[in-house]
Amino acid sequence: MRSPANPDKKRTKSPSPGAANANVRVALVHDWLTGKRGGEYVLEAIAELFVDPQLFTLLRVPGAIDGPIARLKCTTTWLQAVPGAAKFYRHLLPLMPQMIETLDVGDYDLVVSSSHCVAKGVRKASGAVHVSYVHAPMRYMWDRFEDYFGPGKAPMAVRAAAMSVRPYLTAWDRAVTSVERVDRLLANSAFTAEQIRRAYGREANVVHPFVDLTRFDRRRTPGEFYLMVGAFAPNKRIDLAIEAFNRLALPLVVVGQGQDEARLREMAGATVKFAGPLANPAIDELYSSARAFVFPGVEDFGITPLEAMASGLPVIAYAAGGALETVVDGESGILFREPTVESLAQAIERIEAKGIVFEEERVRARSRAFTRDLFQRRMLDEIRGAWVQAGRSPRGLEGAFADGFSQGDANFA
Repeated sequence: MRSPANPDKKRTKSPSPGAANANVRVALVHDWLTGKRGGEYVLEAIAELFVDPQLFTLLRVPGAIDGPIARLKCTTTWLQAVPGAAKFYRHLLPLMPQMIETLDVGDYDLVVSSSHCVAKGVRKASGAVHVSYVHAPMRYMWDRFEDYFGPGKAPMAVRAAAMSVRPYLTAWDRAVTSVERVDRLLANSAFTAEQIRRAYGREANVVHPFVDLTRFDRRRTPGEFYLMVGAFAPNKRIDLAIEAFNRLALPLVVVGQGQDEARLREMAGATVKFAGPLANPAIDELYSSARAFVFPGVEDFGITPLEAMASGLPVIAYAAGGALETVVDGESGILFREPTVESLAQAIERIEAKGIVFEEERVRARSRAFTRDLFQRRMLDEIRGAWVQAGRSPRGLEGAFADGFSQGDANFA
């Protein structure tokens, strides 16, 4: 592995300032495109800002992405040619720093990366401007290491391998967030901004993600079951929810799939149902008919609580991470204070005993503080700010924006 001590030793050519301002070329960089979750919806909203962006990513699984980003011109790495890569690409994490550095964005004037792993480490030209939207630092190597590789979470051989590469990956991750590579860091929450400050020693401006309010116009018909939606990853703490609902003998429906599925199914009692991965219409139907949404993990932001609230569904969330920025205790949900079965069970029992009643309209109203329009407005402001701060003409950048997103547009002026 190449030492991370000087990750910018090899430089791509710099575009001429005059050409950049006359005809700005935009590169979008994303870690991988293997499915459409929160990060991909954010990427889609960013892509909509520009006339003709080029997309760069480590791996793109055919058919896994739809909508506007599926139609973008896309450049991938050598990983794309490896048979079966879509199934085991995560195991190649130690190689991903080198992979992302093979993507050539040297002819692009503006680089916007969407990163939870290595995308922010792409090598820009020295005269280009790079704005990186960070969903999280490389969480499985930083403060969530024990969640993924701790005792009982991973086989001993996997833990040993992760520990051996951790110093290299964290050193590389810290090095590539230097101002030489990234002109401006953006975080999806204040929680993530604090993680960035601790890991990289840099400040990040907060631009919250959004919820698609057009999806959630169903009339609520609350039933008796509680709902969880998400990937079966260690930080989601689905195990905590299962233990609480086993104890209370109350119905819980869990939507999703992932690495912990076998273990979670083995834990589940008779009242816990696994619905598997579902399409949005089926999930929306569950949002409209559940009693409450359960969110027991520590998320960097968390889109599913916003989806629940947009449906009028109150959220039971652990009082940590991004949930503190979205869920209003007693108004749009309940925040429980300890990551324990007892604390979660007490919150559930408050709803069962009707000790707290949520007004559907007030729950829905909370989600309206996180709209796509507001996200795009904030992203435009940050991109323009980074561009001007780098000494570039703001007028030159306007030609890169799609219709409706220019400086003079009434909606974004």
